[in-house]
Amino acid sequence: MNKIPFVPFIIGVAGGSGSGKSTVSQQVLASFGADMVSVVMQDDYYRDQSELTPEVRRQQNYDHPHAFDWPLLVQHVQALRNGETIAMPEYDFTIDNRSTKTIAVKPAPVIVIEGLFALYDADLRDMMSLKIFVDTASDIRFIRRMQRDITERGRTLESIVDQYLETVRPMHKQFIEPTKRNADVILPHGANGPAVDMITTKVASVIGQLQRQSTAPARA
Repeated sequence: MNKIPFVPFIIGVAGGSGSGKSTVSQQVLASFGADMVSVVMQDDYYRDQSELTPEVRRQQNYDHPHAFDWPLLVQHVQALRNGETIAMPEYDFTIDNRSTKTIAVKPAPVIVIEGLFALYDADLRDMMSLKIFVDTASDIRFIRRMQRDITERGRTLESIVDQYLETVRPMHKQFIEPTKRNADVILPHGANGPAVDMITTKVASVIGQLQRQSTAPARA
């Protein structure tokens, strides 16, 4: 039985690496606060690779759907829908493996699922009320990815370029780009201001409806 008086409004935000997915998610979170919005990061659901050596981990294809722990991700989203707090894994990109820490994510009226493959899995899509694909030019995405991986993940430029050519670019074309077909809304120029404003306006309307549902007197 659902422990909250309504079914949360679940938003999927997908798109290529560096497309602006986080900008959309964080703007929704900033607009309404952590009491109203919870964010589930698909990046934290990479498979646990403790059985592999660091050298082997570095050689894995992290841009393929098989790199993710889909059963755990689906289970956690279902738990949030049921009003349960989850212990989201925390992935450490500096060691290419999950850390020993977890992140407590509480249920909320709005749940955002953000990730490369947020619109890939049918079980996840079936739980979504709004599916968004952030579409950004490939050169912009590459520059953003390069800047992020150097500053946040301690990567070398050579390793970034090699990974982009070997896995990121071909996997985007094969697996990520086709998920645009599953989207309700495509942001054709990335996370631009008018598009994000449209999404936050929709979320504000949904939150208002959910709050009215939760406070309405029960019918006899």
